[in-house]
Amino acid sequence: MASNPLTDPRPSHLPRLQLGWPLAPVPVAGALPYPDLDRSIRDQIKVILLTHPGEMLLHPSFGAGLQAMLHEPNTLGTRRRIRDLVQKAVARWERRIMLDAVDVWEVEGRPDAVRVELAYRIRRTGTAAQFNFDLVLGS
Repeated sequence: MASNPLTDPRPSHLPRLQLGWPLAPVPVAGALPYPDLDRSIRDQIKVILLTHPGEMLLHPSFGAGLQAMLHEPNTLGTRRRIRDLVQKAVARWERRIMLDAVDVWEVEGRPDAVRVELAYRIRRTGTAAQFNFDLVLGS
C-alpha cells in the first residue's frame, strides 16, 4: 500500500506502524467494563508494588521500589526492608484501604524467593481482603 505524501508526513521509505492494541475501550453487552472495587484496589496495589520511585514523571516518589531488593540475600534484614517498603508505599498511595499487616516469609524449598502477604480492609465496606505474591530475590 503506497502512502499519500499529502496526508502522511513520514518519508515513503519508512514502514507504516501497525498498532497492536485497542486505543478505545470496547463495550461488552452495551456497556463499558469497569472493575469492581475489590479488583480495582488489587490492581492498584500491584501497580504500586511494581513501580520504581522516579518512574512516574509527575509523582517521582510513587512506587515501592522492590526492584532494589533484587540480588539481595534472603536474610531477616532483607525481609524487614521489603516489609517496610511495602507498608510505606501502600499506606501512602492506596487510601481506599486500611493496611492491617504486611508479612514477608521465606518460601519453602526456594532460597531465592520470599512470600509477601498483605492483609487489609476496604474503608468503604469494611471488608477484609488479602494480597499475596512471591518476590524472587535472585541470590
